[in-house]
Amino acid sequence: MPNIRTIRRRVRSVENTAKITRAMEMIAASKMRRAQQQVLAGRPYAEKMRQVLSNLTAQTQGLDESHPLQERREVNTIQLLHITPDRGLAGGLNNNLNRRSTQFILEERVKVNVITIGKKGRDFMVRHGQDVRAVFTDLADHVTVGDILPISRLVVDDYTSGAVDRVYVMFALFVSTMNQQPTLRQLIPVEAAKDEASAGVDYIYEPDSLAVLATLLPRFVDMQIYQAMLEANASEQSARMVAMRAATDNASEMVEDLTLELNKARQAMITGELLDIVGGVAALEG
Repeated sequence: MPNIRTIRRRVRSVENTAKITRAMEMIAASKMRRAQQQVLAGRPYAEKMRQVLSNLTAQTQGLDESHPLQERREVNTIQLLHITPDRGLAGGLNNNLNRRSTQFILEERVKVNVITIGKKGRDFMVRHGQDVRAVFTDLADHVTVGDILPISRLVVDDYTSGAVDRVYVMFALFVSTMNQQPTLRQLIPVEAAKDEASAGVDYIYEPDSLAVLATLLPRFVDMQIYQAMLEANASEQSARMVAMRAATDNASEMVEDLTLELNKARQAMITGELLDIVGGVAALEG
């Protein structure tokens, strides 16, 4: 039977851990609400930009001129923008993202270099000997478009200079508080999805479609990275809140088990003392 003092020490330790995880859960819940609001506010803008891009691409098809960000060429080098949290304690989120990126790298038959955003992704890629092109860490929880401009400029410059032939982004798509999906999307060359809403609508652009497309495409890349960062932040805070809630519940269950064990130990000690007293009395009477 464990010592009563040891059990009490373990109970206090677990209770302190539960207080920490409960506080972390509350902090993550507060950040999660703001992050979800940012994601939901950014999605309509990204969708509208995609619609305009689809219409512009349809109008410029068949022309001799094309934008460098839409240029297709033989793929010899791929660049992967790998977005992960800076911190852990987010359940299986980091492992899922790293595993999905590793699977993508292994499936490709060409050279892949990686731009990591977040310490967890950086540590994983460096530890496994991947070709890390650049590292970005310690970005703000509430990231702005200005924060991601150095990243998008690096990606665009690498593609337009011919250093890479295709660019992908890996991030955690926020589906719900309980569901965050590792998602891989092609970033460059920009491919406009077919838009049924604007199909058959002939917009007039000034000064012309090519000029507007040349201005829109770099901003579209910026917006894609920015939206991926928002999705990743909302996913991180949601995963951390769920993980800390589970840790708090587990700690509470452990405290109950230890308390039961403590009561049993105390009862055994009292019973032993009573037996000693009864035995001493019996010895004296004898």
